[in-house]
Amino acid sequence: MSHQTVSRETPYQAEEPPHRAHPSPLDMAPGAHIADPAALGLAGFAMTTFVLSVVNAKLIPATVLGVVFGLALFYGGLAQLLAGMWEFAKGNTFGALAFSSYGGFWLSYWYLVTRTNLSGAGADATKGIGVYLLGWAIFTAYMTLAALRVSGVVTGVFVALTATYILLAIGAFSGTAAWDRAGGWVGIVTAAIAWYGSFASVFNYTYKRPVMPVWPR
Repeated sequence: MSHQTVSRETPYQAEEPPHRAHPSPLDMAPGAHIADPAALGLAGFAMTTFVLSVVNAKLIPATVLGVVFGLALFYGGLAQLLAGMWEFAKGNTFGALAFSSYGGFWLSYWYLVTRTNLSGAGADATKGIGVYLLGWAIFTAYMTLAALRVSGVVTGVFVALTATYILLAIGAFSGTAAWDRAGGWVGIVTAAIAWYGSFASVFNYTYKRPVMPVWPR
């Protein structure tokens, strides 16, 4: 199976033009020697989102929230940020912006929860959290429009993630736990779709053919 057939079944990569039988280094696309970073980026995003969303959905007590912090710092944060840098090297603007931004989100989440003192804000602290989540909802919403031209799997991730941020933002502004719980459940769905995208990317690569569909656009 040719390289371009496999690349069409990875979530974040657009179809590549046909290559010559023996291309020279000058003929190769930028970053062609770099493995697809989407599998790592989606996996880091999915696992960190899943664990936090299980807490938000009240499936486990909020007292165990600390288990998210290591994931947010290293897997959802640093690993995803690195995936974004590799997407820059490959010339993939969408993947670079998405992975770098959500890597930054998880790093900022870790800092916000573990290093930021909002005690002086009193009741207004939740308003600040609401604005923080609303900003990410806006960013995710416009990325969803771009995702429509990437793949069905990526579109699903961004649609679900937009809904997650909106629900959590409403919960922060209103102080109603039911919105947070709803955001947690939708976040679990978001993580499941992202995990599938990561699985499809690595599975199709190792099998050298498009076994798991991602519905490229």
